[in-house]
Amino acid sequence: MCFPFDAVPPAIPAGHRVIAGGAAGEALTLTSADGTEFSAYLARAEGSVGVVVLPDVRGLFRFYEELAERFADAGHSAIALDYFGRTAGLGPRGEDFDYPPHVQQTTPDTVAADVHATVECLKRAGATTIVTVGFCFGGAQSFMQGARDHGLAGVVGFYGSLVREGQRWTLDRAPDITVPVLGLFAGDDKNITAEMVAEFGTRLRVPHEIHTYPGAPHSFFDRRQEQYASESEDAWNRVLDFMSKRQAEG
Repeated sequence: MCFPFDAVPPAIPAGHRVIAGGAAGEALTLTSADGTEFSAYLARAEGSVGVVVLPDVRGLFRFYEELAERFADAGHSAIALDYFGRTAGLGPRGEDFDYPPHVQQTTPDTVAADVHATVECLKRAGATTIVTVGFCFGGAQSFMQGARDHGLAGVVGFYGSLVREGQRWTLDRAPDITVPVLGLFAGDDKNITAEMVAEFGTRLRVPHEIHTYPGAPHSFFDRRQEQYASESEDAWNRVLDFMSKRQAEG
């Protein structure tokens, strides 16, 4: 598990906020290429950059809906999606959701199909520059979207898992990524070692920025963890600057 159910996304740094009072969102049901319906949450903004938010193993819950709203606060439409339409029906997911058996039934291909449908929805909402941003399991999925034909401008992962037993995972797919990468890692993450992170950077063949926050734990990006407020603010700035660069590249 990444974030606890009551986690709260850190506020957008003041210099990046363009919507006073906060952006509102709406629940959606999207349809993947195989006909699967899955839940999503859209927060609209007027800018041309769109964000696909890829949650941790819990799937879509309030933290990620609020995160989509934070991106909209910064002027970027964002959609947070749920992974489990094929096995658990529509969400969002409550605190008592038994996610492990559903996570085990996901594959990179089914997640990619749902991401593609989400990207198309963002395009219909007016986005022309689209990036993925994911966390933990979703961080891995975000990185791996960079090897897919979605027309993405870049991919961002917070403490994205780099290896997974029995599957061709992030490290294996890193050489296939074709868009710029921003990787944000936690120095005190017991499951993602510094050696793994270094190897990830070595295998990437595209422009990339890899940053590790010394002493920070997995899932530090939580407003309730006040001792990591400066790391969270720095992470926000890196993500939003990354998006601005992708937009400028056009």
